[in-house]
Amino acid sequence: MSEAPETRAQGTPGVAPAAPDREAERIHTAYTRNVKAIELRPSLATGTAVTHVTVTDGMTCEVLDGEHRLTVDMPVKSGGNDRGPNPGVFGRAALGSCLAMSYMRWAVEADLPVHRLEVEIQADYDARGELGIDDDVTPAYTQVRYVVTIETDAPEEEVRRVLDYADDRSPYLRVWADPVDLRREVRIRRPGTGEDG
Repeated sequence: MSEAPETRAQGTPGVAPAAPDREAERIHTAYTRNVKAIELRPSLATGTAVTHVTVTDGMTCEVLDGEHRLTVDMPVKSGGNDRGPNPGVFGRAALGSCLAMSYMRWAVEADLPVHRLEVEIQADYDARGELGIDDDVTPAYTQVRYVVTIETDAPEEEVRRVLDYADDRSPYLRVWADPVDLRREVRIRRPGTGEDG
């Protein structure tokens, strides 16, 4: 487990805020508010996120999560309609953006100045598994790498300490790195009845 970076409350003399003052303060305020709320009511920390996916045409999927609506599809060469990015794009984007947000959150808390931050996700695959050509080949990625590029005036040791701490707290990094209790439930509906069979 990584050592916690010094937080804003403890301060780091002579180090500028991690983002422009207003953005850093907004991030810090939201983080502090959430921590306080959960400390007062631990039950707020747990819940179930629900994302609804409906096939609308061929392989084109409409994704609804709260008020957010996305379209996911496959390219025409793979039998889709190419109306949106494929699931792999969203999966890599989820990992990369979760890491980037975690880095920014903890950089703000540690008063680590960040002038620019990029995360690149590199995922190796072998399509033979997904296409059922070779049962010995996994349909999953064979290796995933993430490259963090950070523009900062902070010492390398401090940067690495904050990044390590953020990695330990990144939900999607854990989803990708650790086994998850994954369960399937099947509901079969009969056409015209609207009832489960």
